Amino acid sequence: MYKPANVRAARHRRHVRIRKRLRGTTARPRLSVFRSLNQIYAQIIDDTSGRTIVAASSRDAALKAASAGPKTDRAKAVGTAIAERAKAAGISQVVFDRGGYLYHGRVQALADAAREAGLEF
Repeated sequence: MYKPANVRAARHRRHVRIRKRLRGTTARPRLSVFRSLNQIYAQIIDDTSGRTIVAASSRDAALKAASAGPKTDRAKAVGTAIAERAKAAGISQVVFDRGGYLYHGRVQALADAAREAGLEF
């Protein structure tokens, strides 16, 4: 099986390629996902003003209880939290930016949980 020499560089290339077409606006901001080895982070970003509107991560104090379980459970908790915080900020529709990661596993769990909590994308 082929594996790129530098996996991080390959993900970055995919991310840049995706971001060429994705743009978050004031009406429909971008939900960006970053996945590290043990944690997962999500931000809702308005690219026109260049600022983060809402953020959630598996390192948040409010989500520490979910950190004890599997990584996909942490991702589900982050997805639910980001959707609730977005709704509180008046955001109901977003553009999903998977950050160059495959839509599988933790990224998919986060997206599905955000959709179930009422975020549209």
